[in-house]
Amino acid sequence: MIRLVIADDHPVIIDGIKTILENQKEIQLVAEVYDGKALLELLEKKEVDVVLTDINMPGTNGIDATRMIKEKYPDIKVIAFSQYDEKRFIKQVLKRGASGYMLKNTPAKEIIHAIKMVHDGGMYLSPGLPNVFGDKPKKRSNYLFPELSPRELDVLRLICQGKNTQEIADALFISYNTVETHRANILLKVGVKNTAGLVKWAVENEIV
Repeated sequence: MIRLVIADDHPVIIDGIKTILENQKEIQLVAEVYDGKALLELLEKKEVDVVLTDINMPGTNGIDATRMIKEKYPDIKVIAFSQYDEKRFIKQVLKRGASGYMLKNTPAKEIIHAIKMVHDGGMYLSPGLPNVFGDKPKKRSNYLFPELSPRELDVLRLICQGKNTQEIADALFISYNTVETHRANILLKVGVKNTAGLVKWAVENEIV
């Protein structure tokens, strides 16, 4: 029996997967959760074999959740389940330890096949995904979900509110130089050159 958990912030997606699994005797849906934090908390309480997770969820996103799962529970297999077919998403989640990347328009039979394949130690990538293997490394990274610290997120949100460095320092009770250090680190992690780029990235990725 394959013990499966689904993590997705769209109930309609979860309901669809549950319907697909209704007549599957080899797969048991252990639980469904709606964000990465709840997923990590669940894994502390239940025995799970495979996690099917969206990559873009509130709180802890699926890419970061995958990294934490594989660090703490290396035997649990993770399949990213996403509407995005861009290389940067695929590469990041595979780098974090996922055993598969499946698009949300995947047919029901193929979803079952993917879960079983990954559980048995294989890797599943939806047909038609761009080739992410053998690519030459780029000089600059441009991750959708960089690992920003809680303080860096605080600084980023205030930047997006139009606050200057001193105003951010006063709001967070930290020094002017500390704010500038956080700003520089955020620019580096996100892969943009200026404040305008930061704001655009934050809006596109629903940080603000």
